[in-house]
Amino acid sequence: MEKEALIIGTSNGLLLLYSVDDNATEIVGRVEGGVRFIAPSPDGDLLALITGFGQILVMNLDWDLLYEMPLDDLPEDVDVPLSGDHSSDASISWRGDGKFFASLSMVNDSFPLHKRLKVWERDSGALHSVSESKPFMGSVLDWTQSGAKIALVYDRKEEKQCPSVALFEKNGLERSSFSINDAIDVTLEFLKFNCNSDLLAAVVRGETFDTLKIWYFSNNHWYLKQEIRYLKDDGIKFTWDLTNPLKLMCWTLDGRVVSYKFVWVTAVTDNSIAFVIDASKVLVTPFSLSLMPPPMYFLKLEFQSAVRDMAFSSKISQNHLAASLSDGSLCIVELPPLDQWDDLEGQTFKIEASYSGTEYGSLLHLSWLDSHVILGVSHFDEDVRTGYYLHEIEISCSEDRSPGSVTCAGWHAETSHQISLEGVVIGIAPNQLISRSAFVQFDGGKMFEYTSKLGGLQRCDDMAFLSSCPWMDAALVGEKPLLFGLDDNGRLHFERRVLCNNCSTFSFYSNSGEGMMTHLVITTKQDYLFIVDAGDIVHGQLEQKYGNFLPVVVRKKTGESENVFVHLWEKGAQIIGVLHGDESAVILQTPRGNLECVYPRKLVLASIFNALAQGRFRDALLMVRRHRIDFNVIIDHRGWEAFVESAADFVRQVNNLSYITEFICAIKHEDIMETLYKNYVSLPCINGDKSSKTIIDGDKKVYSVLLSIRKALEEQIEETPARELCILTTLAKSSPPVLEDALKRIKVIREVELSTATDPRRKSYPSSEESLKHLLWLSDTEAVFEAALGLYDLSIAAIVALNSQRDPKEFLPLLQELERMPPLLMQYNIDLKLERYESALRHIASAGDSYYEDFTNLMKKVPELYPLGLQLVGGDSCKRQQVLEAWGDHLDATKCFEDAATTFLCCFCLDKALKAYRSCGNWMGVLTVAGFMKLGKDDVLQLARELSEELQALGKPGDASKILLEYCGDVDGGVSLLVDARNWEEALRVGFLHRRDDLILVVKNASLECASLLVGEYNEGMEKVGKYLTRYLAVRQRRLLLAAKIKSDELSLGYPDDETASQASSNFSGMSAYTTGTRRGSSASTTLSTSTRGRGRQRNRGKIRAGSADEEAALVDHLKGMSLSEGGKIELKSLLISLLMLGEEDTARKLQRTAEKFQLHQIAAVKLAEDAGSTDNIDEQALTLDHYTQSVRKQVLNSDAFSWQSKVLL
Repeated sequence: MEKEALIIGTSNGLLLLYSVDDNATEIVGRVEGGVRFIAPSPDGDLLALITGFGQILVMNLDWDLLYEMPLDDLPEDVDVPLSGDHSSDASISWRGDGKFFASLSMVNDSFPLHKRLKVWERDSGALHSVSESKPFMGSVLDWTQSGAKIALVYDRKEEKQCPSVALFEKNGLERSSFSINDAIDVTLEFLKFNCNSDLLAAVVRGETFDTLKIWYFSNNHWYLKQEIRYLKDDGIKFTWDLTNPLKLMCWTLDGRVVSYKFVWVTAVTDNSIAFVIDASKVLVTPFSLSLMPPPMYFLKLEFQSAVRDMAFSSKISQNHLAASLSDGSLCIVELPPLDQWDDLEGQTFKIEASYSGTEYGSLLHLSWLDSHVILGVSHFDEDVRTGYYLHEIEISCSEDRSPGSVTCAGWHAETSHQISLEGVVIGIAPNQLISRSAFVQFDGGKMFEYTSKLGGLQRCDDMAFLSSCPWMDAALVGEKPLLFGLDDNGRLHFERRVLCNNCSTFSFYSNSGEGMMTHLVITTKQDYLFIVDAGDIVHGQLEQKYGNFLPVVVRKKTGESENVFVHLWEKGAQIIGVLHGDESAVILQTPRGNLECVYPRKLVLASIFNALAQGRFRDALLMVRRHRIDFNVIIDHRGWEAFVESAADFVRQVNNLSYITEFICAIKHEDIMETLYKNYVSLPCINGDKSSKTIIDGDKKVYSVLLSIRKALEEQIEETPARELCILTTLAKSSPPVLEDALKRIKVIREVELSTATDPRRKSYPSSEESLKHLLWLSDTEAVFEAALGLYDLSIAAIVALNSQRDPKEFLPLLQELERMPPLLMQYNIDLKLERYESALRHIASAGDSYYEDFTNLMKKVPELYPLGLQLVGGDSCKRQQVLEAWGDHLDATKCFEDAATTFLCCFCLDKALKAYRSCGNWMGVLTVAGFMKLGKDDVLQLARELSEELQALGKPGDASKILLEYCGDVDGGVSLLVDARNWEEALRVGFLHRRDDLILVVKNASLECASLLVGEYNEGMEKVGKYLTRYLAVRQRRLLLAAKIKSDELSLGYPDDETASQASSNFSGMSAYTTGTRRGSSASTTLSTSTRGRGRQRNRGKIRAGSADEEAALVDHLKGMSLSEGGKIELKSLLISLLMLGEEDTARKLQRTAEKFQLHQIAAVKLAEDAGSTDNIDEQALTLDHYTQSVRKQVLNSDAFSWQSKVLL
């Protein structure tokens, strides 16, 4: 039995085995009494059968009888049935795992004849459990594949009721039951669960026709989802597909075989009205009004027979429902607008069939083209016509419609156009862009567009799917309809490509609520909810942002997940609808049947930003509060400057001081669109509208926003205590807090309270105590107390201290001491305590000359007050001199010698000015001040020599030479210093000026020596350039090879992050040793001989660490750092001119050519390294230094970089 074979039992007891492979039949056994029923175990190892004598036999694969037992209960004096006179009505059903099987047994001496459910054990054939005696119908039973329930049928004719289906457990106890809601005299002959145990199908035989009914269980309720009618002569029977839970095969007595492939379709409209089919009833629930799971409902529509398909249309104020019934009728219902549904709750409406002169059969794939036209597909199997037909049906109503009511009668339907179809229609989706147009999908994903005006189908290959997609929908994005389709394998199709390979359900969301899709909502088989921007789909950025909708890949690529996907809390939850616009909700249904409403952060923010873009501040604020979004999105979504301009509109629209106060307290310094919600900045209405100005000063943001809100409150909100408290909040929360202004307002309130006259403002203000406590609650009590002191009002300060629960021993002595002081002195001491030094300096200056010492001491303590002190002393020259000298001493102490010298000059302290100039190395300033001081010639000479030595020590030989030549007359020393300073031309000029041939010879010998050293340095530099470049190319080549290897390994290991790969590559490159001598060379390349003082080339930045992660960058930086500096070019040009003047043309030419060659090599090496770093393929023939040197020579030889050259030497 391991091979594919068919077991046949005959009424005379033969057991036949038909082998499909051999196409042969053999007799494998004979059973006495005949064979009434055969049931192999699920694993195929055992065979259970019922004989004509009412015995149950169980055999193995070798046809050996393992055990037998009687099917029915026998009288006590009878052990074995005496005859085979038994009805053929008997059956056996195995549990999914094959450990048990069940049967129905007759109960003797019962009237009417009852039966019992018996459960038998596989291994021994022992009776496991027996149910109570019940009036079961026939021997219809079926055990679910999951093993949880056994379905049987009750015959309830004695109760004058229709049959019902009962569900039993393995222990023989009844769990539940439901009525099939049919005629009393019908019989239920066959009952079968699908392979997933979630659908139950049955054949019901009636007087005029037979029906195939399919039920679905959810939320403890059985829904009749499909009813298909057949003629009595067809003798319909069926079986479920063994692997596909939604596929069912039917066959009739005349040889017809029909295959049904069912699809779960979510019936939730764009305006969030949910419809649930249950036999002849449609349960209606508007989710925007009430989120109740079925079988609960808001209102109920009742039809004359079971509903097979339906379609809903919502156009502004018109809501239409079309339903196709199992008897072939078409029904139309018009529902009122949602704002008029309050009186409809709990009502039931009986719907009449629409009048039609045409027979449609049961229309499927119903779709509204507009409020008066329906598109549907019918199938005929008659002599006159056969095949599939597409119908365009015009709808009209002859009855007057009353507002707020349901119109369920008086409808007429007439076929206006009919097209014969060549294939099976998979789905129909209306085209929202073109009136009376729809997309029709055929088998294989082929797409056609139907247009009413053209009356035919036009092929749309660019919108076709790669395979058949039972779930199809169209969405409008911009001015283009987009078609999305989901196939049985979980692939989401769009424009001949697959967007997602693991999709379970999808839906559309529009933040405007006008039908324009802004987001695609997807659930995956791994139970993740993804929110996809419509722009990402259109621009093909799904892989980059969503990583094929795999959470692990998304986290590795973006580092963030909250803005991309949400993890669903229950396995198998599916999208059944969304709430568009400001609701921004996704409604999910779990396998248990209950509904859950989630608000993804991405959709919520999209709704808030859309409301803000439209200027709907109140709606945006309500959404922020409801979803606990940071209030600062209202300020930062377009920049705080834009909000300041709209603050008046914000206050006017919100018009709720509690909400405004809550908003004020939540304002932050940061721009949360750059921090908390940084990953959401790609949402609509942000990129285009937000100000390009970057927020740098957070204090300015808070201060400006609160100032604008405060002005709006004062201008637009009438005076009330609540408004005053809100204004105090803006002052307390300002940055920095404007506590003094807040206390001034409280002081005014207190003055009004203490006033004996009747003041109408009393009713407009809260009490001063309440205001002060409110301010203290919002602010730091110490800061409020200091602000009260800053008003110089000791009574307010005392009240603040008392209300802030400060210890009187702390503040009373201070206040009493201040009260005893003169006003200016009190203000001075308060300013010192509060560190308001400028105000303190003004007050102590106004106190008189007796406090001048305090005045000067304060400036010494706070040096920033010296400029203000100069202003305050005015025209008093004596005090001015003292202030300037003290300021100069402070500057000298802080080593600001230039400023100190200038300040000393202003107060004629020449000794201190000379000392300050000398400290900062300003020899011209020193000698100038010496002239002002009228120093003697010898003193000036001595001072000049000292300055010359100091400048030489500081590395300024050029300045030192000027002093020796101009002030000391030392020509020999001056020329020597000029040579050290590499000022060759000036040294020659001075030598010729004084007609000193010996000095000219000194300059000549020094210039020749310097030229020789530079030639050697440039040759060494060229060698180092070559070594650096060779090492760079080797490291780069090795890194590229490793990167290619890592990338090939990623295909099997997933998607490692880029940083890990980069680090691994860097570590690998460090396995090789550094080029011999490079470390020593790199150090020497930055140090010239003593005669050149390291000014020929720029200094290299840092050392190169072989094998480090940044070795490549370090090598390039060293190559760039070897370029000629600007100072080196000036010295080189001066040296070349001097050599020419001295007649050393050959030496000059050799130096220029060597320097030119070095500079070309360095520039070419940098360019070669940059080109190699920008490519992933190292071409060893193209990337050569000689090639690049020739190329660079043509480009830069005549540029400013070579302006140091002498043309006569070219």
